[in-house]
Amino acid sequence: MIPSYFQLDDGLDYQRWRAEKMAGAPQCVADLVVEVGDIAALTEAEHAALLARLGRCNMAVYAERQRRQRDDKQALKALATRLGLASLDANALADDDGITPLSVHREGTRSRYIPYTERPITWHTDGYYNPPERTVRALLLHCAGRAAEGGANRLMDHEMLYIQLRDESPDMIRALMEPDAMTIPGNDEEGLARPATVGPVFSINADGTLHMRYTARARNVIWSEAAAPAADAIRRLLDGPSPHIFKHVLEPGQGLVSNNPLHTREPFKDDPALPRLLYRARYHERIS
Repeated sequence: MIPSYFQLDDGLDYQRWRAEKMAGAPQCVADLVVEVGDIAALTEAEHAALLARLGRCNMAVYAERQRRQRDDKQALKALATRLGLASLDANALADDDGITPLSVHREGTRSRYIPYTERPITWHTDGYYNPPERTVRALLLHCAGRAAEGGANRLMDHEMLYIQLRDESPDMIRALMEPDAMTIPGNDEEGLARPATVGPVFSINADGTLHMRYTARARNVIWSEAAAPAADAIRRLLDGPSPHIFKHVLEPGQGLVSNNPLHTREPFKDDPALPRLLYRARYHERIS
């Protein structure tokens, strides 16, 4: 069931939800950060602090107090389990355990894809090319090694973008919720083939929360005629100054837990002797 505040003909409940959302919005990156001892064994207070930030803005950044000698991938999975996540989205370029190591590859299949290069990644939500039955609702990142230079992420709560668009024109939200709003053409590359995916940008999860499926890529995306003006508005809002866009470089022992908000990655320079390495885990559930 769609909550009343997400129904475009209900202005009063929307204004109440909007006021509450704006009042709880973080003001700076520091508002997102939770210090923890060990992500594989959160205390009750640490767990509650992460959930509180997720409830306010769909994301939190954890910072472990010291580096640990351990299997970071297993620690990340333990964190996901504590957050109620179980259905790992194992994409074709992930390792056999479903976790994707994001590092620079100079050759091979991974080297042909931007996440495995030093190049920037524009605004997107993860899994925008997935079919509906594999919707990515939660995204976890853990930093094991930072870049020699650059590589910051920009982050924005997708509910804040929804508010900005709806305040400007509810018709844009209506167009972006149409089932044919955004099409990602298929890929026929051997081993990585997938069909075209057609679907909305904004949709409502079964629990009544808002989901966003989006990429700012100019190529390999087709917008419906009705949604094209809204797509232009999204790009304008994301490229302009905003108090709701936060920039942060993950340091070793830090990570992001999120309900797959909008995010980018800036270009970076890699040091092969001390390479950048992030572990990424995508889940079909949302952190609630």
